[in-house]
Amino acid sequence: MVKFKLSLLSVVFIGILHAQKRGLPVDLRQHNLTDSNSTILNPAFSNIYGNGHSIGLWSRWQWQTIDSDPSTFFLNYTGKLNGASSIGAGFYQHNTNVHLNTGGVINYAYRYDFDNRISLTFGLNLFAYQQEFSGNPFQGDPQVLLPLSTPSEDFILQFAPGIQFTYDGLHIGFSSENMFDYNMDQKEGNTSPDEKIFLGTVSYDIPVSLGTSRGTSTIRPMLYIKSIPSYDTQIGLSTVLSTNKFWAQAGYNSFYGMAIGGGGRIIDRFSIGALVEFGTDSDLKGNDPTFELTTVYSFDRFTARKKVDKIDQEEEQKKENIAQAPKIDRSSKEELGKAEALALKQETREKEKMTRKGKRESLKLQEKEKEKEREGGKNISDQVEKERKHKQDSINIAKVTAENVAKEKQLQEKLAKQAEKEKPKADEKYEEASGEDGLKPGYYLIANVFGTKKYLNAFMSDLTKKGLQPRSFLRNKNKLNYVYLGRYESMGEARKARDSKLNGRYTEKTWIYRVVSE
Repeated sequence: MVKFKLSLLSVVFIGILHAQKRGLPVDLRQHNLTDSNSTILNPAFSNIYGNGHSIGLWSRWQWQTIDSDPSTFFLNYTGKLNGASSIGAGFYQHNTNVHLNTGGVINYAYRYDFDNRISLTFGLNLFAYQQEFSGNPFQGDPQVLLPLSTPSEDFILQFAPGIQFTYDGLHIGFSSENMFDYNMDQKEGNTSPDEKIFLGTVSYDIPVSLGTSRGTSTIRPMLYIKSIPSYDTQIGLSTVLSTNKFWAQAGYNSFYGMAIGGGGRIIDRFSIGALVEFGTDSDLKGNDPTFELTTVYSFDRFTARKKVDKIDQEEEQKKENIAQAPKIDRSSKEELGKAEALALKQETREKEKMTRKGKRESLKLQEKEKEKEREGGKNISDQVEKERKHKQDSINIAKVTAENVAKEKQLQEKLAKQAEKEKPKADEKYEEASGEDGLKPGYYLIANVFGTKKYLNAFMSDLTKKGLQPRSFLRNKNKLNYVYLGRYESMGEARKARDSKLNGRYTEKTWIYRVVSE
């Protein structure tokens, strides 16, 4: 009964508000969020636009100055569990102008990759908050007489699901702020089926190269449609330019008007920005501008977008490579140990073979001499000459045999030294593959790894502009494109090129990828 009275009271208040001036929608009013803190816009975004592990803050002052309490406050943490899933948690407070909602939110998102170009991400926000009547729209108006009632505080559970489909740079998303909700005190749903809020988004990531920015920057235009009960459907358009140094954005919402903002990224970890929104509708004239403040601290260095929904996969691949490095070192050492043992065994066999050959040659000569002695009578001088010649031949054979053995030993020592040089160092990033399709055996100096052709081509174009001659290959094992700056015959040559930064022509980090014949 209390809830019915409060609901009736709210309807009366909102009706009076509409009679006085245009009312304020009860949604979260988060349409200006882009990368940072955007999990409250669509829960699937935590897996797509999140940057590793970070803490973010978003505040909005709706039609008021920033020296007053914000109408919406959202403090949150976002973290990647792995390349496919992410989690988040936060505190939020939101003034709908009828109710004040104070509580927390938990986020989870999971991405399923159909291939390296197509993916589908599912997300869920679980809100748990205390809802109390605020009465803000009538403060300061003595003409309005409020009915006498005892305000109640209800505890609400609210489920906000979201989904996003990605094809290369195209993203299509759909979410609901209150798809399912339940009032724990009243033991019933908090909103009726016709009071649900829905949001649809379509965006496209366009990679661009800026001379002042490392890596590939991104321009992302986004069109969105938002359905709010009892209000006209909102249609909006926003565009954001995102680099590793700064971001800038502009947008328009059919209800709230024009918005412009931006911010900077400090020491690759801390980001801070602001936005101002001006009402352009005649019904909103006389209202103060709306201000937004956003900050993010990332525990991982910020990386410019190469492919917004695929970069996590590449980061995950790097983590797997790092995790597998000790295994590679151990396997490499085992293989080198086997090679050394095989070389020593081969050397022993060659020595024995040459010794047996020398003995056989010596026996053959002796048999021939004896046969000649038996066949014909030779004088003593001839016999002496033959014996001298025989001894000389035996000496020559033994000498050749010794020389061959020495040469073989030198060769095996050289191979052993070469194998020792080619052992990966303990702190050296190194990867090895056997019989990679279309690749000549050797050592490749890798600059980067990509999951899609679009960002691969943009990166290679950027290197070409810098005077380099990059090439790439697709590894069948993980379906990733490897960009390399050169191929070398030995580990020493590859290390020299890596350590010299290609004689100063490429200063970013590189690593060695070895291809051996099957």
